[in-house]
Amino acid sequence: MSDRLVMCRMLKKELPGLKRPPFKNDLGKRLYEEVSQQAWDQWLQESVRIINTYRVDFMDPAGQEFMFRQIAVYFGFEQGDVAETAWVAPDPSKA
Repeated sequence: MSDRLVMCRMLKKELPGLKRPPFKNDLGKRLYEEVSQQAWDQWLQESVRIINTYRVDFMDPAGQEFMFRQIAVYFGFEQGDVAETAWVAPDPSKA
């Protein structure tokens, strides 16, 4: 059985899509239809930085709304900038 392919809006090529919508709302449906698993995995890595920087509480509706907004901006569904994080990339010259 082959993976379901989507034209990924982030990576601009046809790739295997998500196995199921990540949320039970319109954003989840749109992610399922337009985002590849590879791009979603990249978002998950970035989201950890946002969650840690802003100490997002997913039990709080405001925390959920904040993250939904970040996802929508990250994938280009809404205009704006993704929240800055405290994470700084390692300096390769010091490795």
